[in-house]
Amino acid sequence: MKFSEKGPADTKENDLAKKKLDWSCSLIVASLVGAFGSSFLYGYNLSVVNAPTLYIKAFYNETWQRKHGHPVDSDTLTLLWSVTVSIFAIGGLVGTLMVKPIGKFLGRKYTLLVNNGFAISAALLMACSLQAGAFEMLIVGRFIMGVDGGIALSALPMYLSEISPKEIRGSLGQVTAIFICIGVFTGQLLGLPELLGKESTWPYLFGVIAVPALVQLVSLPFLPESPRYLLFEKHDQAGAEKAFQTFLGKEDVSREVEEALAEVRVQRHLRPVSVLELLRTPFVRWQVITVVVTMASYQLCGLNAIWFYTTSIFRKAGIPPEKIPYITLSTGGIEILAAIFSGLVIERLGRRPLLIGGFGLMTLFFGILTVTLTLQDHAPWIPYLSIVCILAIIASFCSGPGGIPFVLTGEFFQQSQRPAAFIIAGNVNWLSNFAVGLLFPFIQKSLDTYCFLVFAAVCFTGAVYLYFVLPETKNRTYVEISQAFAKRNKAYPPEDKIDSSVSDDKTNGTPEQDSSSTLDNYVRNEVV
Repeated sequence: MKFSEKGPADTKENDLAKKKLDWSCSLIVASLVGAFGSSFLYGYNLSVVNAPTLYIKAFYNETWQRKHGHPVDSDTLTLLWSVTVSIFAIGGLVGTLMVKPIGKFLGRKYTLLVNNGFAISAALLMACSLQAGAFEMLIVGRFIMGVDGGIALSALPMYLSEISPKEIRGSLGQVTAIFICIGVFTGQLLGLPELLGKESTWPYLFGVIAVPALVQLVSLPFLPESPRYLLFEKHDQAGAEKAFQTFLGKEDVSREVEEALAEVRVQRHLRPVSVLELLRTPFVRWQVITVVVTMASYQLCGLNAIWFYTTSIFRKAGIPPEKIPYITLSTGGIEILAAIFSGLVIERLGRRPLLIGGFGLMTLFFGILTVTLTLQDHAPWIPYLSIVCILAIIASFCSGPGGIPFVLTGEFFQQSQRPAAFIIAGNVNWLSNFAVGLLFPFIQKSLDTYCFLVFAAVCFTGAVYLYFVLPETKNRTYVEISQAFAKRNKAYPPEDKIDSSVSDDKTNGTPEQDSSSTLDNYVRNEVV
């Protein structure tokens, strides 16, 4: 009799074949189409208002003079512009609160499809505002676009998390961050004077928003709904199996369906929890705290402050003013490359090293940047060192902190808790975004170049917290991640308690009770 032994080469070939199987065509198309119509637009709207700032303010002044018979005073103009920029974050907060009720009835896929209606209506309002002579249309359009962003940054990570195998869940989740970076870069590129950044064409910068939304609107209907949503919410096992087959690119999905059914049996008496109930649940307490810390650090780490100083630093380095917009494109390019790098290595290195390393490097380079900005007039080469620090901060952010918080939110929580968890994460994200926009001018005015020490402290605090609290979630199921947090929470999920009691019964010789009936007794009137 011959025994076949697999050598290291065979094992490596099998691993490569498995990875290729994981990345099916439908999975790739779903992630690209979903991100192009969602997170791409969020990134695009972060940068698109920068190039036409002077033209939009002139439009506000002309409209005000036509309506009131006199030019707008500088304080009112500043207020109008501040509202135009910051109302995007307020819309995002509203959108985040809308995700749960919309997602419950429509599902992940159709929530993304309906969301395109917000994007298209916002694009039409903003693109037509100059022609109509109404700056209010631009402000309302920015608010609606914020609603679109709030829904997209919750529904898209949920969708990608639920359709991907756990072996590539991190890489697929990073698609959200990659397309945010591509959106920022596209906004910078189209804002160049040679393209749409002119006085006569700036409204088209906002009209472009409709293109990704339309692409998603005509493409996404041909892809399945999240199989986990179909199984958990709609109890459609046949539809879930078909969705698994499409996304995984194979006929035999019995293992994946059985894993999902096991989770269904655990949760079949549990309804979706509210935000308040999730906050009160003891066995996810540290998961919630970790999501809040990572999301707050994501927005408060000071990347927005970098854009404030970029132009002045480039000017100090001797770059001609007319060339600065083109040099600024390099920052967008660095963002994309760093985000792609993160997506390629996240399943090898894991979440912890990328997050902790990213925040740690940002702390270091913020400290160096503070020194170089303080001493930039002492030597001609110091401004160039400041430019290197800026690019290093951007690369450090996008290689980990820029996308992994969205991945963690999808991994920490079970199906019934996930919508509420994304509402919490979204609220922290948008409130922190609004706080930075509101407070940074005052921080910068008070501390000048030393303002970066504040952001260095935020990054350092985030890195230290994650080092001591965050477990590695790579290739782990929800149950395994819950067990990693259980000691810190000092509480176990119901299924873990049941499993342990069953094993104790076996040890003591007590007849084994059906786990599902045990669970029924435990959770008949409980909410997780």
